[in-house]
Parts: sequence; C-alpha cells; structure tokens
Amino acid sequence: MHELSIAVAVVEQVEEAVRDRGRAVASLTLRIGELAGVVPEALEFSFGLAAEGTALAGARLLIETVEARGRCEGCGREAATGMPPVLWCAGCGAPLTLLGGRELEIVRLTLAEGPAEEPRSAPPGPPVRDEEASHVPHR
Repeated sequence: MHELSIAVAVVEQVEEAVRDRGRAVASLTLRIGELAGVVPEALEFSFGLAAEGTALAGARLLIETVEARGRCEGCGREAATGMPPVLWCAGCGAPLTLLGGRELEIVRLTLAEGPAEEPRSAPPGPPVRDEEASHVPHR
C-alpha cells in the first residue's frame, strides 16, 4: 500500500509549510490524476494515520480527481483516455500523447482559526507493561 508513503510525504510537506504559523490545518486538498495509481479510499485512510500527532490531526482531506486526457498525434483530436487508458485515437488510430491524468499535487490548505494543539503525551503515572495493555488474555 504505497498510499501510506504518499500520505506521510504530504503530511511532512504541509507541516513544514505551516510550521511557523502556529495553527492547525483544517482541510487539505489534493489533485490526483486517475492514472497516478492512487486508490483514493486507501489514501484517505492512510492520511488519517499519518496526520496523528501533527498539525494536520483531524484535518479534512479533499481529493480532486483529474480525468486522464490525450491528444492525437495524427489528427489533433483531444479525448478522455478512460480507465484502463486507451492510448490511440478512436478517429484515426494514431497514438495519443497524454495531456493529464498523472497528477499528484497539493493544491490548497485551509488553516484552522485557533492555534495548533500540542501533541498529546502519555498520561502521568507508571508505564503500562505489555501484558497489562493487551486485550488478549495470556496463558
């Protein structure tokens, strides 16, 4: 699932961009081409994990999907390639040059009104041993 590595990279880039502002991120918009090989649902799940404990924790992830389009090298016709992509012209049969559909871009972010929350630390008290924290009974 490479969506997790994409989510981590996006969170790191956005955190770096907003670090000096001291505010949390309310929403983040990504533009993803349908040929980028990204499963939006997997990216949304991964984003939630990657954002925990950061300025993006709780931020809403919005995804704009970009249709894959191509231009015919023979007749100049532009058309959607579909999924899976058809990379030749329906009109004349010449190959298509891709114009779009491979995007993976951070487009926009919206900052929250209040300051960013500090990452939560473990509650005070003695550390919990693994066997005490487990929900599976030990034999």
